[in-house]
Amino acid sequence: MVFDTAGAGAAFLVARVLFGGVFAFTGLNHFLDAESMIGYADAKGVPAASLAVPFSGGLLIAGGLGIILGVYPTVAAGAIAVFLIVSTPKMHDFWNAPPDQKQGETNNFLKNVALLGGALAFLVFASQAWPLAANLGL
Repeated sequence: MVFDTAGAGAAFLVARVLFGGVFAFTGLNHFLDAESMIGYADAKGVPAASLAVPFSGGLLIAGGLGIILGVYPTVAAGAIAVFLIVSTPKMHDFWNAPPDQKQGETNNFLKNVALLGGALAFLVFASQAWPLAANLGL
């Protein structure tokens, strides 16, 4: 099987903690720095930013923890993928950025595209039993 090689389970756990931890922390920041996050989302034209920021924060926390723990991994990875697909072009629209912000927005856009690739990879493996995980799912 996929996780039969020596150390594969431990490496996959480290990957889950790193990947999911980034999203859980980012989601937590939606609450800890809500005022700034709402202001930024509002400036980017996000409708109902005061509702969208806490909603997306909760989605990121649940998705990140789901990946880390192996709890509903299909839902967790899917939620992160949907978040990235929706938010990346809206929040990091480098094609509309002023020249002094274009490089930063391009970098953030590309970072999110790479993270989307990771979410899709976790989605592919969601149907397998994960080593060192709760393995609760659909």
